[in-house]
Amino acid sequence: MPSVHSAFVAFRRAPLLSALSVTTIAFSLFAFGLFGLVALNIRNALEKVEERVEIRAFVSEGTSFEDIAHAADSIKKFPDVLRVDIVTQEQALARAKKELGEFSDVFESSFLPASLDVKLREGHRDPATVKRVADELRTLSFVDDIRFGEEWITQLYRLRNIAGVAGAALGLAFAAVAVIIIGATIRMAVLARSREISIMRLVGATDGFIRRPFLIEGAIKGILGGLLALLLTYVAMRLLQQYLHFETAFFDQRLATLGVLFGGLMGLLGSAVSVGRHLRKV
Repeated sequence: MPSVHSAFVAFRRAPLLSALSVTTIAFSLFAFGLFGLVALNIRNALEKVEERVEIRAFVSEGTSFEDIAHAADSIKKFPDVLRVDIVTQEQALARAKKELGEFSDVFESSFLPASLDVKLREGHRDPATVKRVADELRTLSFVDDIRFGEEWITQLYRLRNIAGVAGAALGLAFAAVAVIIIGATIRMAVLARSREISIMRLVGATDGFIRRPFLIEGAIKGILGGLLALLLTYVAMRLLQQYLHFETAFFDQRLATLGVLFGGLMGLLGSAVSVGRHLRKV
């Protein structure tokens, strides 16, 4: 395609400017990638914590196992419920001794009550859903008490919402900076080729024909910058792992591909804005 060929010719004509443009774009996207990596690991950490969300309904002493089992079968049918575990007094005692080994000698066989431990489905662990299921469990006649860490769950989701809003705001800010940088590099390319553009207009070239190679050039620079930023982000992650000695998750193939394509899209947008504005001045 002539437009693609023209874009690569522009790279060969000004290799230093093109390399500087790609590097500048890469560092802008690198900052975006670092923040995205932090946001990804925060989300993963919150999801792991969220997996521990459960409702524990303590059963009155003397309640028959048949009544508890019948109630467990009914609770399993709740659309929000993933699993219901029946914990007998003996199992509760064994669990307490395991989790609080230093106090194991003070526990007696009848010290802890039996309970129904209710795990909710993924996507149904928000405070409102947990409270609604807990209120339904309170209607059971043999349930003495309900524990589900209401304040803890509320704080967890508040933190998750804050992280999501902050991530979106900073992500848009980094994206805007990248678009501005790409637009500036394309502007320099337009000005450097102003005489060539004037000649093309004299021989009848339309603005669309003149604009197309610049758009392709911007998209290519964005993709190359995205690939370099992805490499820099991976290297930074590995260095942090070696220095801080903890494991972090990296972008999967889908997210990495979307990140590179996002770089290309920003390059295209930056080029479109810059070329449309500066062609009128040439």
